[in-house]
Amino acid sequence: MPSDVQARSDRTWSRRAWLQTAGAAALGAGLVSPSRDARAASLEVGRPAPALVLHTIDGHSISTEDLRGHVVILTFWATWCGPCHQELPLLSDYAAKHADRGLRVLGFSLDEPASLPAVREMAAAWSFPVGLLGSAYAGGYGRVWRIPVNFTIDRNGLLADNGWDSHEPAWTTERLERIVTPLLR
Repeated sequence: MPSDVQARSDRTWSRRAWLQTAGAAALGAGLVSPSRDARAASLEVGRPAPALVLHTIDGHSISTEDLRGHVVILTFWATWCGPCHQELPLLSDYAAKHADRGLRVLGFSLDEPASLPAVREMAAAWSFPVGLLGSAYAGGYGRVWRIPVNFTIDRNGLLADNGWDSHEPAWTTERLERIVTPLLR
């Protein structure tokens, strides 16, 4: 087999193997570069944030539109995402500490419905509601092609931080203090 054909075959195999290992919810995350359209080109800091509804694992629905007056973080994650395991406990602690100042976090899992027990197990330790996204498409936020990715909405419903624009999208203490804490004042 010619080397370029073998290389394509090896790439195809590695993608297939990765998807089987990571689960169908991977949806190609990190395997291909997204097009501008996939990144929700209309997202712009300072402009109205697209509305999104979280259908929680305990049967409630929470709309970002109903959270006006609060600072809202939308976090997209999955049980199979290593960086998410580091980020989400930190985000949960921060959210609990700042809930009385009007912070709300909505967690959208990219896991498949068959992984609901694992999602429930992880979410049980967190201070914010979680639900399954249901597909890789998150309305006006576009196709979720990498995780973790987060978006922050200010008290007026304006996008304050666009996760697609961040080179290091996972939350750290420093990043939370720099981006979210000023919005809580």
